[in-house]
Amino acid sequence: MQIRVTTIVLDAADLFAESAFWSQLLGGTVHAEDGWHTIRVDGSPRIAIQGVPDHTPPDWPDGSPQQIHLDLDVDDIRAAHPQAVALGAQVLSPAAGPDLDASVGFQVYADPAGHPFCLCWGQP
Repeated sequence: MQIRVTTIVLDAADLFAESAFWSQLLGGTVHAEDGWHTIRVDGSPRIAIQGVPDHTPPDWPDGSPQQIHLDLDVDDIRAAHPQAVALGAQVLSPAAGPDLDASVGFQVYADPAGHPFCLCWGQP
């Protein structure tokens, strides 16, 4: 089997808020179709958002089961963390959270539709 294109698709009640969040976080552009937005970075599709008006977000870690999460490697967590929060990410880790000064770690967030994702740093 040969797979030519792989795109992760997230469901969201607010298609526009979700696609704006991911396009800004990934430094890409939104290519909109009816009920579907593709986020492209350097011309390549990276993630897609499907409008689902009755989408129910997962309640991580103790509620409804996690459906999917993304791990995003960053070079500088000190710069990436406030940028993600300013774009609308919600911190999901406990208030004490990980030590952002640690040489290796990850911080768990939720995007505007409630999908968990991690910003990871110092990974081998």
